[in-house]
Amino acid sequence: MNSTTMAFVLTFIAGFSTMLGTIFIFIKSRNHDKIILSSLAFAAGVMITVSITDLVPESISLLNDNLKGTSTIIISFLSVILGVIISMLIDYYLPDKPTYNVKDKGLYKVGFISMIAIILHNIPEGIATFIATSSDIILGISLAIAIAMHNIPEGISISVPIYYSTNSKSKALLYTGVSALSEPFGAILAYLFLRNIMNDIILGILFSLIAGIMLQISFCELIPTASKYNYKKYFYLFFVIGIIFMLIKFLI
Repeated sequence: MNSTTMAFVLTFIAGFSTMLGTIFIFIKSRNHDKIILSSLAFAAGVMITVSITDLVPESISLLNDNLKGTSTIIISFLSVILGVIISMLIDYYLPDKPTYNVKDKGLYKVGFISMIAIILHNIPEGIATFIATSSDIILGISLAIAIAMHNIPEGISISVPIYYSTNSKSKALLYTGVSALSEPFGAILAYLFLRNIMNDIILGILFSLIAGIMLQISFCELIPTASKYNYKKYFYLFFVIGIIFMLIKFLI
């Protein structure tokens, strides 16, 4: 198997690990509130940790290879702020009235915004995985494993709100599947158009941009929605579990 084929395979596997997050919609429980709260708190812990310990440091590292001094920090910081603004605009302009029956519009909105954010997140990840694997298969494998680990809870952040707001497993699977497809779509873009023009500066800016989007979703959507349910112990427990889940990769 040549490096290009391996790059597509790894990107596909990393992307479709998102679908593993849908397992929670098949868990039968009398107390749906606990599942929703636990899932959202866990996803928020993961997203915040990924942003702070992975995306921003990786962005600074990429930028620092080409830029020196304070300009690296300034560009990364401004990119995070731009990501926050983009996420707020998505939230603001998202239609409040879906085209089909929704039991909980607030919960549906969380799932839909999470899907948009994760699509924007997965495309550059697909590009990065493809380019990394094409040049170094071992590097590509380690990157794909790291991406797969945080794609699973990202799938939770889409599928659980969509399912419990619409009572439709098919919609939850569809929305999560679309976000999963965005990762191999990024690989296709890299293969067809971006291999020769993508550089560390562009990737660095993209990673900080994505971090801003994910931080805004976590603090303004996932955490407030989870906090509405009266199980604070569950909230703190699963939020911390989400953080620990992502920190484990540093021990591997």
